[in-house]
Amino acid sequence: MLNPSFVTGIPNWIDLGTPDIEAATAFYRGLFGWELLPGGPETGEYGMYTLNGNSAAGVMTVPEDQAKSAWSVYFQSPDADATAKSVAQAGGNVLFEPMDVLEFGRMAGFTDNQGAYFGVWQPGTNSGLGVIQEPGSLIWSELHTSDVSAAAGFFQTLFGWETDEMSFPGGSYTTVRPAGGSPESSFGGLVRLSDVRAEADRGPHWLPYFTVEDCDAASAQAGRLGGSVTVASQDIEGVGRIAHLTDPFGAAFALIRPAPMPKE
Repeated sequence: MLNPSFVTGIPNWIDLGTPDIEAATAFYRGLFGWELLPGGPETGEYGMYTLNGNSAAGVMTVPEDQAKSAWSVYFQSPDADATAKSVAQAGGNVLFEPMDVLEFGRMAGFTDNQGAYFGVWQPGTNSGLGVIQEPGSLIWSELHTSDVSAAAGFFQTLFGWETDEMSFPGGSYTTVRPAGGSPESSFGGLVRLSDVRAEADRGPHWLPYFTVEDCDAASAQAGRLGGSVTVASQDIEGVGRIAHLTDPFGAAFALIRPAPMPKE
């Protein structure tokens, strides 16, 4: 699962684009206990969600006539400008060029060679997420893509990612880990777009997973708060219990109650 020691290519930030920050905040506060730290004009009103005082995600207003509400995943880069050049060379697209965010860091946004959006964060004074793996925070990131092999090659070129195949009844799952990392350092997975119908209709995209103590209870709470369950809670052997959801504005995310660690 996602490791707090951020290295190149590891997810180190996520943010939500939503047409209504106030309503979105009510949803995620009720689901995860997040609080909003509003952004000022110097950051374009870009705010931050906190969990017990630690940064859990970013949030910004995106008018409905400009883009669909969605979660975005950012990966650590030691040099956002160099990464932007590599994206173009590897067959991706640069949607917005690297830019400084005050003294906090440097960021850029891209699509990969299959059209999935992702970003990079080059840390300055802000190293990235302040809380992971705890209930209500990011623990895993999953790419739903039209071509797993091509996507794996793209990100291997970009970040040096390594892949492993995890077998389960009826198929297999491709996990990704940072260059030189052990299988235990895996932080995400690659899934064929056609394998999960609820996600296929969105086209290629990254899906963030948030850990919860009770997947069924959290799914029910999301429904009460105006969200929707798109894939009902199910057990994945050796992984945990998962569910896919959308918030009231259609931004997709997933929940997971991780399986207990095996006893040594």
